[in-house]
Amino acid sequence: MKNALDYPNPVLLFDGVCNLCNSSVQRIIQIDKDEKIKFASLQSELGQSFLKKFNLPTSNYKTMVLVEGEKYFIQSDAVLETLLKVGGFWSIFYVFKIIPKPIRNYFYSVVSKNRYKWWGRQESCMLPTPALKNRFL
Repeated sequence: MKNALDYPNPVLLFDGVCNLCNSSVQRIIQIDKDEKIKFASLQSELGQSFLKKFNLPTSNYKTMVLVEGEKYFIQSDAVLETLLKVGGFWSIFYVFKIIPKPIRNYFYSVVSKNRYKWWGRQESCMLPTPALKNRFL
């Protein structure tokens, strides 16, 4: 596997079978016109290697992970950092960083725990279309 520093773009790791996560990735792709963010599922070989590198759980996924070089962000920080990286109008949401992390992460956890019940899940990870293949690692 490449070292995290080998990826010039931030990499967003997401639960590939989660409908909410897949919808979120599709939305980020739409708003990220400069293609600043790359994607990989948590279940993929690359996703697993990043999780091991940062000593994060390699199963029973409860968070998206944004990897940038040797740093990583989880839970609400991953969402806010991703929106900041996308830039433009979306960076305004970074103002939510003023809310203490335990409060932000409490709400993130509620959604995370209920995401399959509320939005459903797929049997297997999403496969990107040929047009989007370059956005996925």
